[in-house]
Amino acid sequence: MTDTTSALKSLAENAKAWPFQEAKKLLKRLEKNPKEGPVIFETGYGPSGLPHIGTFGEVARTSMVRHAFHVLTDDKIPSKLIAFSDDMDGMRKVPGNVPNQEMLREYIDIPLSRVPNPFEGDYPSFAHHNNAKLCAFLDAFGFDYEFASATEYYTSGRFDPMLIRAAERFDDIMRVMLPTLGAERQATYSPFLPVSPKTGKVLYVPMKEVNANDGTLTFEDEGQDVTISLTGGNAKLQWKPDFGMRWAALGVDFEMYGKDHQTNSTIYDRICRILRAPPPEHFIYELFLDEKGEKISKTKGNGIAIEDWLTYASPESLSLYMFQKPKTAKRLYFDVIPKAVDEYYSFLSSSHAQEPEKKIENPAWHIHAGLPPSGNLPVSFAMLLNLVSASNATDESVLWGFIQRYEPTASAESNPDLDRLIGYAVRYFHDFVLPTKSFRAPSALERTAIDDLASRLREMPAGSTAEDFQDAVYAVGKEHPFENLRDWFKALYQVLLGQDQGPRFGSFIALYGRDETLELIEKSLKGEHLTAA
Repeated sequence: MTDTTSALKSLAENAKAWPFQEAKKLLKRLEKNPKEGPVIFETGYGPSGLPHIGTFGEVARTSMVRHAFHVLTDDKIPSKLIAFSDDMDGMRKVPGNVPNQEMLREYIDIPLSRVPNPFEGDYPSFAHHNNAKLCAFLDAFGFDYEFASATEYYTSGRFDPMLIRAAERFDDIMRVMLPTLGAERQATYSPFLPVSPKTGKVLYVPMKEVNANDGTLTFEDEGQDVTISLTGGNAKLQWKPDFGMRWAALGVDFEMYGKDHQTNSTIYDRICRILRAPPPEHFIYELFLDEKGEKISKTKGNGIAIEDWLTYASPESLSLYMFQKPKTAKRLYFDVIPKAVDEYYSFLSSSHAQEPEKKIENPAWHIHAGLPPSGNLPVSFAMLLNLVSASNATDESVLWGFIQRYEPTASAESNPDLDRLIGYAVRYFHDFVLPTKSFRAPSALERTAIDDLASRLREMPAGSTAEDFQDAVYAVGKEHPFENLRDWFKALYQVLLGQDQGPRFGSFIALYGRDETLELIEKSLKGEHLTAA
């Protein structure tokens, strides 16, 4: 162990950041349940719909815990992250956000890996298409993972030993499950779901016999008793027993999932123990909500898709949003993007000047697996949005002209992150800010104050700084009878920029230019913005 590695491990042992806290719990579990082979981290994906940001969040957060685990163990304990797709589940309903809906309705209850692909492309099934989408974005983010398919694991026989064990412990599993069900469901419940040899559907039917010695299931199918092998992909387990069985079969040591699983977590654990394996360490995170405060759903397609976020912001900003307060319910919609972008760069910039014990608490350290890159933006994303708004610029070179007057050494070559943000800002402004812009005429008080501000700006000497401009803005607000300064700044934003919130106004003037700001004020006082709107 090097001195650097030893020092980092020592710091990590006292770290408060949640990935370290979860990694410490995992270490305690391994002390009680030693194992050979790699430590297994798992994430689950249900390919009944396209992968969304919640799916990404689960992999990103698990990867952060995995990295913290490696720091705490000096990389001496190998690990593996399995991204598991439940693609043998029957399609219970047709997702509302996919094409060819009528075609899909013919395949209700057929395993997702056997449902035809409704999208364009050569994928053999709906699940294959969605699995490919999952892997594509995980690969794009550089995650280290192993993809696993329930269909492949069931049909190849990898789950066969544990399925036989489930048949042997059938009564024990039923004793766990039946008390959780209503009377009507109890009468027909079986933890085994056979795939009908006649229709190909996943059947929710009671078992007439479960024979562990022969490895067979007997049930009624289309009015006739049928006996099939329970192995080789001829049957699968209901989702709650399947959770516990998968943990036992794969030797899973850590899995996180949403709060909607919390009440069933003890069931998963009990099933795993019945199958003679210790359940993994859990982390329960809060669910993401859409703009209406409703849970994000793959089949509804509400919330933001991965590609949506990446159209308007950097991948790192998305990782930050996942890192922050994972046990707090958060709205996940387009209006959270600008703040996430600027917070990411703020954390990144501060990380390089921090003492080691502070650095490992910094989100940027966890986002970049302990190696945050250099990064310092001369202009914030929020300021770029306001620059686009004021200038009506769609040409990125025009925006660079403003920026280089404000920061002469900045360039696309020396500031590639800023160059990316300019493109993001133009797209975000035109899709989300412009449609909501609403200019208003100033009140008599506001008109007098804005006119006063214009007079003071004209008198300011060349070379005035952002602080000089900000002092002038404050002075005007204080010298006119506003109830509070917040009303003054709100008036500037609404009258000049057509929005309720805005940038630090002195910095905006310095970036946009004094003469350009005076022209903006003149047009606003003449009502030209109102005419254009």
